[in-house]
Amino acid sequence: MGKEFVKDITDMEEDFGQWYTDVVTKADLIDYSSVRGSMIIRPYGFALWENIKNELDFRIKETGHENVYMPLFIPESLLQKEKDHIEGFAPEVAWVTHGGTEELTERLCVRPTSEVLFCEHYKNIIHSYRDLPKLYNQWANVVRWEKTTRPFLRTLEFLWQEGHTCHATDEEALEETIKMLEVYADVCENVLAIPVIKGQKTEKEKFAGAKYTYTIESIMHDGKALQSGTSHHLGDGFAKAFGIQYTDKDGKLQYVQQTSWGFTTRIIGAMIMVHGDQRGLVIPPKAAPIQVMIVPIAQHKEGVLDYAYELKKSLSQVVRVDIDASDKKPGWKFNEYEMKGIPLRLEVGPKDIENKQVVLVRRDSGEKIVVAIEQLETQIINVLEDIQQQLFEKAKQNRQQKTYTAKSFAEFKEIFQTKTGFVQAMWCGDQSCEDKIKEETGATSRCIPFEQSKLGNTCVVCEKEADQLVYWAKAY
Repeated sequence: MGKEFVKDITDMEEDFGQWYTDVVTKADLIDYSSVRGSMIIRPYGFALWENIKNELDFRIKETGHENVYMPLFIPESLLQKEKDHIEGFAPEVAWVTHGGTEELTERLCVRPTSEVLFCEHYKNIIHSYRDLPKLYNQWANVVRWEKTTRPFLRTLEFLWQEGHTCHATDEEALEETIKMLEVYADVCENVLAIPVIKGQKTEKEKFAGAKYTYTIESIMHDGKALQSGTSHHLGDGFAKAFGIQYTDKDGKLQYVQQTSWGFTTRIIGAMIMVHGDQRGLVIPPKAAPIQVMIVPIAQHKEGVLDYAYELKKSLSQVVRVDIDASDKKPGWKFNEYEMKGIPLRLEVGPKDIENKQVVLVRRDSGEKIVVAIEQLETQIINVLEDIQQQLFEKAKQNRQQKTYTAKSFAEFKEIFQTKTGFVQAMWCGDQSCEDKIKEETGATSRCIPFEQSKLGNTCVVCEKEADQLVYWAKAY
């Protein structure tokens, strides 16, 4: 496909960052607000988030969780109860110091996350082993005062879900943590067509206050990594800080074991950067607000618009469909809906009506398919399924092409000087080696993958004995 219609979108190979900014604004996903680092999510962008949210919410409830809602504000004294937690978030916290014209007697934090609120509540409602497990989730907004911002990827305020659960044993909490990571991976791979690497964060990169943090990591078109979802085994650290105890079957007091896990609007940024092309967005059909856009051809001619609206009515039973019956030229419409990433365009004009057919145009490949009316519904479903699968395979191929291995530090550094992507390398587990990698290459540990393979027996940095393969990358 040529680029003549999209001169207002920067070439993604020349300036990927500007391409991204052009796409999120020109495809009507967001607008900028008067507050630095905040974004207005426009209807098309919010519909996309709602589809993702609905897919994830269904899976969360299917695994036995209930949705609740916690307050927006956290008293400073409550936030201070878990030392490691507050230290980890301190640089990003926004504070409320006044109510109206009066200064507050205690500062209120605008929630950066809700662990302490859930803990305060759990202390009041958990007393016996019969009260466990507690499987809660909330859909909310959070605020983190970021220095550098970019729409969806890093904003002062963003939308997410955060799960917070309590369990009787360490084993049950660990099982929950892994289970929810798998749910995130399922949404990424089967809804958003984003292949992910599942693994554990290093001690340095884990969530503040967690025992273990598990993550799904994905690679973008430009070779940078993006943390796409995290699940944390909190152990009993928060429980001890807040006094969350229960009486077990033997009548003994025990501390609960907790988890927390989150999935945010930054996944929209990931979807854009994984699938987008020179013409704009490419949205996987399962997530697309509009899966099929009908564009009438020569709509001024008798019967064309009526026929197009009849098509919309019948297709709405099987797909998310819309029609553009405006007086704009077909070429403008083609360009607009390609930029917006709508998976399929359906063209129908007088000759098509006469021949009892329509033309389908795939957004991912540009392929035109002539389809007989009696086969239309079946063909649309089949084509949408194929687009979904092809986008996943293409993204997986991009990840494979941008995944390298390094057996020496010289080789490791040379890769990051000349390429972008994942680098697999053995690591001894010493944070000093992890720090040296970041200092000399700008790369960070992304995860210790669950699926391990042996590249050697020595650390890529210090050459001491190593038994862990780690994925490293520069990241958003």
